Amino acid sequence: MSTGVIIALIVIVAAVVAVAAVLAVRARGSHGGHGLKRRFGPEYDRAVARHDGDVKAAERELDALVERHGGLRERPLEPAERERFEARWTAAQERFVDSPQEAVTEADRLLAEVAGARGFPDGAQYEEQLAALSVHHAHQVHGYRHVHHVARAHGNGAGAHDATGTSGAPGTEEMRAAMVEARELFDELVGDASHDAGRRRTQQPVGQNGSRSSHHLPRGFHRHQAKEG
Repeated sequence: MSTGVIIALIVIVAAVVAVAAVLAVRARGSHGGHGLKRRFGPEYDRAVARHDGDVKAAERELDALVERHGGLRERPLEPAERERFEARWTAAQERFVDSPQEAVTEADRLLAEVAGARGFPDGAQYEEQLAALSVHHAHQVHGYRHVHHVARAHGNGAGAHDATGTSGAPGTEEMRAAMVEARELFDELVGDASHDAGRRRTQQPVGQNGSRSSHHLPRGFHRHQAKEG
């Protein structure tokens, strides 16, 4: 084989490798960088903070989540299922006025059940369920994390440090905030496409404290009416 032919083959192989590398980078584009930021929103920032600002490590973690859970197909709820879940959530909100702790515990339990019914990992595997939800409902999943933390803090008899640095069980205001945040994920999970579209059109603005207006909440689900737990 002549030297010219060998050189030509080397050039061709190098070109094929270069093209393959470009295609691989483009294919990964939906996962990395700006694609991950768009997909994960606030969860992207949480991952970066969790890795002490190491963006590459955070993106590797999020890429792994997409690989593990990105192919999950959510099962739509039957109308009767949706009605049962919505009735239970309404009952939990009404119970909040007299028993905030029980209401928060029920909200945590209910989110786990709804997610399981939609095809996410079973609620008994909380971390795995949360990870899968973060891939498909990144902008609402923190509500589940918050209400789960508050429910467990009460169960353990202690919570995170409050604004003054004092450790103790979450107060009524934190439980109320957790319920409001959790409701956003609940709405996403129980609604089909038409429900979600209608809900977004009619949803009122977010208040200064980050919570939605009370059109989802029963009368009495306000901090000045809820009894201290």
